[in-house]
Amino acid sequence: MAEGGDNRRHPHNLQGVLRLAVEAGAAGDGPAPSVPMSEERKEWLRGALAEISKGQLNEVEQMKRCLAVLQKDGMNTKECEGEEGQRDEEEEDERETALEILSEYCENLDNARDLMVLGGLQLCVSHCVGHVQSGVRWRAAQLLATCAQNMPQVQLHLLAIDALPKLLRLTDSDPHPTVRVKALYAVSCLVREQEEGLRAFVSQDGFSVLMRGMQSEDERLRTKSAFLLLNLLSAHPEQKGTVLSMGMAEQLVSVLRSPHSSFHEHVLGALCCLVEDCPQGLKDCRSSYLGLDELLKHRARDLQGREECQEELDFCKQLRATCFQGQQTDDNGMDR
Repeated sequence: MAEGGDNRRHPHNLQGVLRLAVEAGAAGDGPAPSVPMSEERKEWLRGALAEISKGQLNEVEQMKRCLAVLQKDGMNTKECEGEEGQRDEEEEDERETALEILSEYCENLDNARDLMVLGGLQLCVSHCVGHVQSGVRWRAAQLLATCAQNMPQVQLHLLAIDALPKLLRLTDSDPHPTVRVKALYAVSCLVREQEEGLRAFVSQDGFSVLMRGMQSEDERLRTKSAFLLLNLLSAHPEQKGTVLSMGMAEQLVSVLRSPHSSFHEHVLGALCCLVEDCPQGLKDCRSSYLGLDELLKHRARDLQGREECQEELDFCKQLRATCFQGQQTDDNGMDR
């Protein structure tokens, strides 16, 4: 529905209407005149406001219908083994379509807030995130991410109803790659720039989930896991000790030894974070058994002249300079 159907371009709230009114009044007229708004323009604005109010009401009613579809199927969770084969294709389509409609509407922050008030997020967490059907699970995770993004009120609500541990479990162990990717996206929306979310993430061993994500076979999950790790370490340097105590430096170097991939750029960035103003991080990365210096030298040579890998090359040089520039004499002796 988000890509086909209704292509309305009217604004979804008062701020949007006012902006549209200003743009309409200014278009082709040059600088706005310092005169009262004309009756014609007032009438247009009143009509636009009435239309938006009607549209908003219709969307709330539509969201209620979607929730009724999901509620009807409320007991068919993933934990109820053996029931997946009993769901027919029509019912499956109804559930997935309902979640898609909700995700589309909740791109509008007012609708996301309304869905929370209607109990829709609670329903999504309790009945959809663990559903037997993978299409329902990943669409539910997508909906939670859409609602939580840039919405502290919704983020705190989802944390309070224990959405995060369920999303971390999906990220870590769901058999369907798309579910894992969408769940990680929702995790990201709950922990980035959200202090309470980060505390919950750390207490539930979220960094280990990211580490295993970087070792998965799915390129999307590897990339998103590495990017979130880099983001969290950059924004929260106080977490360096936590991840280093888990042996993260060794694990990241091990990831770099896997066949080259574009997500290695984020892995190198995370290592750069771990050694910056952090003696323990430096010590771990300098351990001779890791062979990091030689690895970085080889990687830098391989990346040289490849424009698309410039940032990764910069991280290579930065990491090697930070860790090994004081050991250049020893390096030269070993090279000989």
